[in-house]
Amino acid sequence: MPPNTPRILHVLDHSLPMHSGYTFRTRAILKAQEALGWQVRGITGLRHTAAGPDAEEAEGLHFTRTRGDVGGPPAIREWREAGLLADAIGELAKDWRPDILHAHSPALCGLAALRAGRKLGLPVVYEIRAFWEDAAVGNGTGQEGSLKYRLIRALENHVVAGADRVVTICQGLNDDLVARGVPAGKLSIMPNGVDLALFGTPAPRDGALAAELGLGDGPDAGPVIGFIGSFYDYEGLDDLIAAMPALITRHPDARLLLVGGGPMADALQAQAQASPAAYAIRFVGRVPHDQVERYYALADIMAYPRKASRLTDLVTPLKPLEAMAQGKLVAASNVGGHRELMEHGVTGTLFPADNPAQCAAALADLLDARAEWGAMRQAARAHVAARHDWARNVQRYQDVYQSLLRRNQDGLSTAA
Repeated sequence: MPPNTPRILHVLDHSLPMHSGYTFRTRAILKAQEALGWQVRGITGLRHTAAGPDAEEAEGLHFTRTRGDVGGPPAIREWREAGLLADAIGELAKDWRPDILHAHSPALCGLAALRAGRKLGLPVVYEIRAFWEDAAVGNGTGQEGSLKYRLIRALENHVVAGADRVVTICQGLNDDLVARGVPAGKLSIMPNGVDLALFGTPAPRDGALAAELGLGDGPDAGPVIGFIGSFYDYEGLDDLIAAMPALITRHPDARLLLVGGGPMADALQAQAQASPAAYAIRFVGRVPHDQVERYYALADIMAYPRKASRLTDLVTPLKPLEAMAQGKLVAASNVGGHRELMEHGVTGTLFPADNPAQCAAALADLLDARAEWGAMRQAARAHVAARHDWARNVQRYQDVYQSLLRRNQDGLSTAA
């Protein structure tokens, strides 16, 4: 970076102290950038709903909150929401004076950054973590091809066209943008990753917790298949529950541990209660973030049976990487997002999506192959360290930022 370290203002939907995959990726990026000596701050829009002061420190990171109320019909309301965030960016810039605005999806954050960037004369990086029209379909709040879907897609295209550089978290999103006509030279990939400094020696198995959940303890305890995350339809947990009768036919002592909650929680519990394998399925509900490692430690295999869709084919999830970093075996459906993260039989096990029978067979085969577990765990951990450690990946931002700062400086020199 230039001798005078530039200031990067991250424009965000929400942030810590709220907990989500979105905020954890943000934390990893900002912490890794700070470790390189960069100056960073975050500013959130109206969708950050946690109570707190206008200027807040969370886990050592500094965030500014946007305040205000918006009304009106859909589209007009969102336009005003982006306007409030753009105004807040302008106010913060008077004192903190950022050199680059780095907006993160959804597109409303990108729109606000574009509007502020034009007024301030600052370059804008727009980072896409998912296409939010597809995410809405995946979580049941939208329908593919609907007017709302098309409007969000059009807004996304507008922001991508206006941004100086565009970053995606994976190859699938990158390729989709190229197919839309976005110049490949405008795009960069910043892969999803984990902070390996947070994953040292995995937590030991908590025998008391295992006994409390009826999972057994000691050498006679059966294998545990785990899932920790949000219970959305696209996660395919209904297929995992449907796979359990066939799995326990081959491995009668196998148990399924489901930790989390979400829109599908009630339906999944009803399905499990009606299953002949009901006795082998445990629901824990949501647990505090600082307790999650205790539940990871109970599982032998973490399962991610995502259904096939545009969302799951284009986007790489974070959870399998965290599991591999924790030294867990990973079994996942062969959707595009999973294929980009792991190699079947080397760093993980892949099985056909939307197919409980194949899911059960893959899990049973993996349980039969205990002699290979050590090598697979080591290969998975090495893969994460080489390709998905934030301490390394964050340096990819350096080329993006440098190119924009040089271009901005050249423009100022020409104007002078």
